[in-house]
Amino acid sequence: QVQLVESGGGLVQPGGSLRLSCEASGGTLSIYAMAWFRQTPGKERELVAAISRAGGTTRYLHSVKGRFTISRDNVKNTVYLQMNSLKPEDTAGYYCAAERGDYPPSGLYEYTYWGQGTQVTVSS
Repeated sequence: QVQLVESGGGLVQPGGSLRLSCEASGGTLSIYAMAWFRQTPGKERELVAAISRAGGTTRYLHSVKGRFTISRDNVKNTVYLQMNSLKPEDTAGYYCAAERGDYPPSGLYEYTYWGQGTQVTVSS
């Protein structure tokens, strides 16, 4: 059973950048499609970006297209989320998720494995 640990969150000014990492242990990441979700208090977790098992297919939330990039390194067992031009509305807890298969599901409840989350705060 794979365990996921996120890192890289923090406080950043509007317009700044952060790179989140999600490292897997207890299993090889290469058999999982991966995704990043985010959640703010009182709201349901939403899919921000997703990537196929081999890395050739990605999908993004409309509001982050052109600013965020999801990537993966199956040798390092790590998935990344590069976030540029950050806005205050990007403030949220960011969660890494994994589901066995080639292509990432769209739905929150279709993911089996989750990390504990990392907080991103965009504020001046």
